[in-house]
Amino acid sequence: MWLIRARARSILEVQPRPSTVRSPIVTSPVPVVLVHGTRTSSAIWHAQVAALEAAGHPTTTIDLPGHGDRTGERFTWEGAVAAIDAAVDAHDAPPLLVGLSLGGYLSLAYAGRHGHRLAGLMLAGCSTEVRGKPVGLYRDAAHHVTRTLGLGQGSWHVVTDMLTAIAGYSPLTDLRRLRVPLWVVNGRRDPLRLDERRFLRAAPGARLTVVPGAGHDVNSHAPTAFNRVLVEALRELTHGVLPALSPRVARRARALTPAALLPAGRLPAPRLPRVPLPV
Repeated sequence: MWLIRARARSILEVQPRPSTVRSPIVTSPVPVVLVHGTRTSSAIWHAQVAALEAAGHPTTTIDLPGHGDRTGERFTWEGAVAAIDAAVDAHDAPPLLVGLSLGGYLSLAYAGRHGHRLAGLMLAGCSTEVRGKPVGLYRDAAHHVTRTLGLGQGSWHVVTDMLTAIAGYSPLTDLRRLRVPLWVVNGRRDPLRLDERRFLRAAPGARLTVVPGAGHDVNSHAPTAFNRVLVEALRELTHGVLPALSPRVARRARALTPAALLPAGRLPAPRLPRVPLPV
């Protein structure tokens, strides 16, 4: 069965009721690789980089083709995956791979094929099946990020390249074959969380955190909340104690309907003190 838990400061976390398993204890801090979304750059991770470096975690941010220092290039799926692979390879130990929006889809695709090279996966702003969705949804999300943060104001050709590259990709396929710990972090106002419940059924061991008041770029809207989830994930990976579903619960979770998974068809509003979430 699923456990719905309201965390401190109005963060809603949905996670499977775990049976504890132990993985080998890591003796050094887990590295982190951060992958940005469309029409932004590695600069969006500045709040996460500061927190991770302060905690001693080796951290790499990349610019995807067509973004940041690589603005002059055209975006391709193969070039983007190669950038992730190079960043993962730069670390001496398997990293936690963290992706936002387009970076989340790319990170999921990478983890689905190269999970043995990763310690874990964290996805944000990419809980939507991209096949058959209106392209305007993706354009609106990218425009909101660039307008809010003032980043990635270059040519829109990268959006066309991205939509062409991602056409037909099914994140659910890669979710079903994941063999690494998975965390999902979404802003409650994010338009790209349409298929959250389908994602949870495809990956029954995933932990979902929804941050009230945050939109698509949850790591920038609520860096304190996002960093809290990130640091906790790294703590679990470092100490080698991770929650996982028992086979019986996993089979039951895969069979759940959306209504059974979350009554009333949506995430319930938690009963919490009215304390503003620090950003």
